[in-house]
Amino acid sequence: QGIGASAIPALVFVVVARYFAESERGKIFGFITSTVSLAIGLGPVIGGFVAATFHWAYLFLIPLLILVAIPFFDRQLPQEARREGTVDIPGAVLVALTVGTLVVFLNFSEWYYLVAFAVMLVLFLLRMRSTSDPFIKPSLFKNAKFRTGVIVGFCLFSIVIGILFLVPLMLNDIYRLNTSQIGLILFPGAISSVAFGPIAGTLADRKGNSFVVCIGLLLLMASLIVMSLLMGVSALIVAAALLLTYVGFSLVQTAMINSVSQTLSEHETGVGMGLFNLVSIISGALGTALVGKILSGKWLEMALVPAVSMSRGFAYSNLMIAFSVVLALGGLLYVRSFRTVKQMKPVSEQVKGEPLKTS
Repeated sequence: QGIGASAIPALVFVVVARYFAESERGKIFGFITSTVSLAIGLGPVIGGFVAATFHWAYLFLIPLLILVAIPFFDRQLPQEARREGTVDIPGAVLVALTVGTLVVFLNFSEWYYLVAFAVMLVLFLLRMRSTSDPFIKPSLFKNAKFRTGVIVGFCLFSIVIGILFLVPLMLNDIYRLNTSQIGLILFPGAISSVAFGPIAGTLADRKGNSFVVCIGLLLLMASLIVMSLLMGVSALIVAAALLLTYVGFSLVQTAMINSVSQTLSEHETGVGMGLFNLVSIISGALGTALVGKILSGKWLEMALVPAVSMSRGFAYSNLMIAFSVVLALGGLLYVRSFRTVKQMKPVSEQVKGEPLKTS
């Protein structure tokens, strides 16, 4: 189930990057982002209803609805000829083991998991260099813009997922809200990002990805600063700030995906976008683990922000300021690297074949 669920976003990115012109990708990625945001907002509500009314086991039947989309994709997507070469199964297994041991280490922090991760990583690197057709080609990392996009995306997504993990803990600890009340605080922000996904894509197509990323980062930093400086004042302020958080994340996510897709040629889109999706997943695990470690270790429980007087809020406030600084640095690196990106043609213009059907 996990393998299938993680494969779907990567395949969606590949379809958009391969079969749509660059001038259309921003809008499409924005629509995808808004759809995912809607699912994130409705998922907990539907899950709670099904679990309370029927049984939690029925939740596993809902993903079966995805099967309805298979005939649609089969009819709409052009038929591609089978390419020469083989799939590097040992390399794929080593990638899975490397990522798996890293995620386990981030959650349990035992030294032997770190050793296992290091061993798997070394074996994967050796495999990548020793085989003629590796699962992830080393040449992909020679693409400077792609490499920078992956690094910046990793940092930004780690911070944003960390924020979304931190806020519910803060609402419970500082504002004494229960689970239902926290859900009501989070819900407007999650739903608001639905409307801004397509807007982000349209802006990316018209104004450029850097413009959208900068606007999104400014919104994210503004939300963090507001929640930090007004810590403990009112949960409604947090709800308002979260509107900026979700909208900012929607803008950044859409433009980042669009930016990375534009750095890849047609034959690199499959592995490249899949790797970017993998990095996004790992960044989420790292972001939540980092927040958990900082809070449990009480590393930032000190009065660094003069406006915050309650001792319980020190760690949350300081962490948000630290996150805003990292976001600013990540934004500077992004703008420096993505001032210009060579345009890649869609596959329909690069190879002979049937173009994507639109009706």
